[in-house]
Amino acid sequence: MTKDEIRATVLRVLGDIAPEADLGALKPDVDLREQLDLDSMDVLNFVVGLHAALGVEIPEAEYSKFATLDGGVEYLTARHSAGARG
Repeated sequence: MTKDEIRATVLRVLGDIAPEADLGALKPDVDLREQLDLDSMDVLNFVVGLHAALGVEIPEAEYSKFATLDGGVEYLTARHSAGARG
């Protein structure tokens, strides 16, 4: 899976969590919780949705990697690539 495909998946899952959000206006390096007004339950649902969509285990200690769009995409790209090699 390419980085662009992973980014599209992340945006799709975010859209499921925050359907009223203008995902096209997201700043990739700004905190998602602030931009989308996400609460802790939204973040949990986001991570669960990513796991379901991509099959990547995301430990709770790594949730901070998903503070920004770019951070989450980088994390998932690295994890997905590692899983494909393993």
